[in-house]
Amino acid sequence: MKLSTRNLLGIRDLTKEDITLILDTAAQFKEVLQRPVKKVPSLRDVTIVNLFFENSTRTRMSFELAEKRLSADTLNFSASSSSTKKGETLLDTVNNILSMKVDMVVMRHSASGAPHFLAKHIPAAIVNAGDGINEHPTQALLEALSIQERFGRNLEGRKVAILGDISHSRVAMSDMYLLTKMGAEVTIAGPPTLIPKYLTDAFDVRVEYDIKKALQWCDVANVLRIQLERLDQPLFSSLREYNLQYGVNRKLLESLGKEITIMHPGPINRGVELDSDVADGPCSIILPEVENGVAVRMAVLYLLADRNN
Repeated sequence: MKLSTRNLLGIRDLTKEDITLILDTAAQFKEVLQRPVKKVPSLRDVTIVNLFFENSTRTRMSFELAEKRLSADTLNFSASSSSTKKGETLLDTVNNILSMKVDMVVMRHSASGAPHFLAKHIPAAIVNAGDGINEHPTQALLEALSIQERFGRNLEGRKVAILGDISHSRVAMSDMYLLTKMGAEVTIAGPPTLIPKYLTDAFDVRVEYDIKKALQWCDVANVLRIQLERLDQPLFSSLREYNLQYGVNRKLLESLGKEITIMHPGPINRGVELDSDVADGPCSIILPEVENGVAVRMAVLYLLADRNN
């Protein structure tokens, strides 16, 4: 089987069959990662450039490790030390890189739609590693794989709550596309000022402003951080007040009368959206998410390289 698309620009563009194929392939690569020798020659003749115009730790390292595990040749681009600081355009930068015979571009950019722009102008396969507040498709895929490992392969009917700063979260956007496509039930919860008004028109999701009610309803809670770097105006009184009203802590979880699974895409603002005793507690699968990120990105790179051979 092959993907129906030559790029991974967003979950919005994937079919249910595409998502299933990526997750099944990732599960196979997860087995490879448990072996003493974790490297396979699948992309030995493929050259990939990691084009990151925004700071990143987990995503960048995860892609780099996935590429190395697949035996690909890699180039790492840092915007802070590139000719873009001298006024070179994004397209000129990428075309110069492509002249070095690059097959695939993994791209993170602060501008929503930047990977889509590139995909229209260059022949290499594009993988969106996060664009502005639009999408972060591989994060949603690794979270889906993590939920499958916890509850079983079928996501249909699974109740997932996405909590926090929805307005500025590309993870939330990709999560909503993926989970609703796969038949899961989704509730969005957080302050009214951080939840876009259009959500219930654009997605088959519920909106809840009471965090405890959302947690009582769900099987899985994906807790998002407040993206302070994207706030251009105050949307809540203070981080302390946010923690008191919308933060997830052990006392709150113990009051539910049920056990739920806690996820977080990282980085965590400890003591704001999530307390440490929850982030590091037995209900958390935050670190397994990071491990699954490598397997998912291996699957995406492998499937897109096959599609473009």
